[in-house]
Formats: sequence, C-alpha cells, structure tokens
Amino acid sequence: MAGELAEVLGFHWDRASIRQDVGVHTIERAVWRYQHALPGFVWDAAVLEGNPFTYPEVQTLMDGITVGGRKLSDERQVVNLAESARELARVVKCGEFKLDKPTSDGFQQIIAQGEALEVGHFRGEGPLTLTPGVNLGEYGRYMPPPTEQGGENLRRIFSRGVEAILAEIESPFEQATAYFLFAALHLFYFESNKRTGRTMMNGHLMAHGIDAISVPAARRAEFNATMVDFYRTKDATAAFAFLTSCHPDFEEPPGIL
Repeated sequence: MAGELAEVLGFHWDRASIRQDVGVHTIERAVWRYQHALPGFVWDAAVLEGNPFTYPEVQTLMDGITVGGRKLSDERQVVNLAESARELARVVKCGEFKLDKPTSDGFQQIIAQGEALEVGHFRGEGPLTLTPGVNLGEYGRYMPPPTEQGGENLRRIFSRGVEAILAEIESPFEQATAYFLFAALHLFYFESNKRTGRTMMNGHLMAHGIDAISVPAARRAEFNATMVDFYRTKDATAAFAFLTSCHPDFEEPPGIL
C-alpha cells in the first residue's frame, strides 16, 4: 500500500490480500439483519470484554427484565452495548450516520457511561491528562499517542486519518475495517476504544448496504492474539483477514491457537 497512507494511519497492510467480493445490498436490508441479530451482537461484544453474562441473560436484559446474581457493573455494560446498538440501527436507518468525530463521541458516551474516567470526548479534551496503554502480556505494553491538554494532537491524527481512509481507499468494506484498526491503535478515548471502533465500523458498513460484523464470542482468544500482533508489528494484514472471516459473507469456524 502507499507509504503515505501507512504513515497517516500508523500501520500498513497488504491491500492486494483484501477480499472485495463482499455482498452489497440496500441499507434497509443491512439494518434489518443487524436488528434481528442484535442480542448476538451485544453478547459477542460483552464476552470480548470479559463480561460473564450468558446469551440467554443478555436476551432477558434486553427484554427489560433484570437478571439476578450479576454485578451491577456487568449489567450496566450490557445495557450500554444494547443501547448503543439500537441507536446505531436508528442512525443508519435515518441516514444520519457519518464517519466523523461527533458521531464517534456520541457512541462512546453511550458505550462507556458509568465505566470510563471521561466519556463523550477525546483524551485531553477534559481535565485528565494521563495516557492509557494496552497490556500485551509477555510483549510488554503498547502506548498510544500521548494525552495532551486540549486534545489537539488527537483531533489532528483523527481528522487526517479519516480523510485518508475515505480518499485513498475505494471499497467501503476496506474503509470500515481500516477505521476500526485506526481507532484501536490510537486509543482516542480513555475507555471502550475497540467497542466504539467496531460500532463505527458497522455503521459505515450498513450505511453502504453491507452486513455488519460481529466478532464471535468463541473467537475471543483469537481476536485478542490478533490484536496483540497488530499492536506489536503495526502490520494489519492478519487483522484484516480475521475481521473479514467474521463477516457473514466469509464466516469461518473458530481457529485453533
């Protein structure tokens, strides 16, 4: 891929390996399929965060019935994920979805409410100036761009990155998956970066009539290992392949680590 795009995004990938035969339908169809699979999307996302709620419990909670014996923090996380998923369907269906900062901020505020130090804005735009990192286990810790007072550095990175994704990448499917990895790498928020990034990815997909992607709960370990390699090497080729394999058009059985 072009070196300039890699420099702006902070990572590279083998663009020739990206599958382009994803099905493109109507926005209404994509949203309909997403809504009918909503409990699965919410449960998958919760499991990726280590949430102990079972699939039936998620269904029960989404029906408005409380589940006994669970921590309030775990329940709140599921409720937030369900609320953000419903809002995503509404926004896409109404034609209001945009791959921009205000949209991302709005979803992050819903997803991380009651969980993050600050919600609804980038690191540095509030009073806190600490810089969070990602634990890579035996490989140490990945540190994103620093939190600077005012957040101008992150706004600049985000603006340039989104502009490059939309201008230099033609396929909406590749644009969406690149955006998720871009958001995950730079950690624009103190919390819920991957959850927010996947929400934005799916919004962009559905806004172009493409089915949304859910990372199956059964593939949690594979997803985590893939992301560790991505953070270590800044080579996103394997991460693109993994996300592609999770799409309904290309879905594969869980891998063996």
